[in-house]
Amino acid sequence: MTNNLDNPAVILAKRPEGLPEPDDFRLETRSLGPRSSGQIRCQTLYLSLDPYMRSVIAGNHMGHGVDPGEVIAGEVVARVVESDDDDWPIDTVVRCQSGWQTLSDHPAEALSRVPASLSRPSLVLSILGMPGLTAWAGMVDLAKVRDGDVVVIPAAVGGVGAMAAQLCKRAGATTIAITSGEAKRRIALETLGYDYCIDRVEEDLAESLTRIAPGGVSVYFDLVGDPTLTTVAQQLSIGGRVVLCGLIKDYNGDHKTTGPHPGLWITKRATVSGLVVYDYESQRTAFEDEFVPLAESGDLVANEEMHDGLATAPDAFCELMRGRNHGKVVVKVGD
Repeated sequence: MTNNLDNPAVILAKRPEGLPEPDDFRLETRSLGPRSSGQIRCQTLYLSLDPYMRSVIAGNHMGHGVDPGEVIAGEVVARVVESDDDDWPIDTVVRCQSGWQTLSDHPAEALSRVPASLSRPSLVLSILGMPGLTAWAGMVDLAKVRDGDVVVIPAAVGGVGAMAAQLCKRAGATTIAITSGEAKRRIALETLGYDYCIDRVEEDLAESLTRIAPGGVSVYFDLVGDPTLTTVAQQLSIGGRVVLCGLIKDYNGDHKTTGPHPGLWITKRATVSGLVVYDYESQRTAFEDEFVPLAESGDLVANEEMHDGLATAPDAFCELMRGRNHGKVVVKVGD
């Protein structure tokens, strides 16, 4: 068992006001003492950056948060480097909630194995992880996307959007991406296989939807909130399905989604479902069993934006919250 170790970590320096800035965070080296009995020490390999973390550092995400001076929370892929547990030997690759730091100690029940057949372990943080499971829950379980549906997906090239689009295409649906910029447009159409792409900055969303989907939108997977939510809801076909999953526009604290008037849902005979991915954790193993082989064969496309080094996390997160990412944002922390 080791003595004190240097443990580089990113902490919350102060709560952001509006859009986060790099100086809201601070990289510092903390001392990690000897591992307690029964704990398993892990070294972070990959760190996931996700929009919901903005509400975590605001202190109001699902009843928990991070206070100034604390390590930023986050999901990671890690390697076991110290263990007395025969079920978790050294060099086992795991998924855990380590946060933005290099080393962390966990009880065995807080660890999940990364499938041994997976050649790119970082994918359990994107299309094969929480974002992918979110997409599956929304499009397959709740919306039940089927052949002939017209599906609209904002934040279209991120971790959730990338998986959602591919699931919908596999079901025979027509997919419409909402994104911004020529680079993201190319990713949506050429890499992820969307049928159409609307630039939310350069094009009028309502007019574009009317032109592309004159019969209306069957399914809307809301990841962003207003004004996109209300605009797309007004274009629903009768019996349309809406899955409410994210509020990217609201996370920075300078915007408040109000959503469509209930009369619109009534008129459209719409089904509106709220999605919290934690409810589907029990199905993760079955999800991995189905989709890991597809990722390995190339039938499932991952769209990762990889950053190198823990010190890049604050800048990468700030760019993510400004919509400047070009895929699921992952930080490579170790080898």
